[in-house]
Amino acid sequence: MEIIRWLLGRAVLFVNRVTWPSQGHRPPDHQVRVERELEGHALYQFRACPFCVKVRRALRRLNLPMELRDARTAGPHRRDLLEQGGQLKVPCLRIDQEDGSSRWIYESDDIIAYLQGRFPLTD
Repeated sequence: MEIIRWLLGRAVLFVNRVTWPSQGHRPPDHQVRVERELEGHALYQFRACPFCVKVRRALRRLNLPMELRDARTAGPHRRDLLEQGGQLKVPCLRIDQEDGSSRWIYESDDIIAYLQGRFPLTD
């Protein structure tokens, strides 16, 4: 089963590479503002997860240079996802709030909807 999962993951990464979307564009001053607002955001993901690939493609189309955190192997990102987010499930978007709390959004469609609403290419 592990070999099949590995092969499927490589196939997903290959298709992603050959069909990589165009990067969206914003006026430079808007892009600077967006990047500043993204500082409190991080995407917990696995590199070959098809749903994570879907979110990374949306990040590219929306021109959102977000921090990506690999939660596949043991380490602080995996631990944070489980202990603070509550589930070891990816993709997961962590949004640090001004009050010091964090909001965790699971499900690729929910993450993409949030990003499209919060950071549209046209203002």
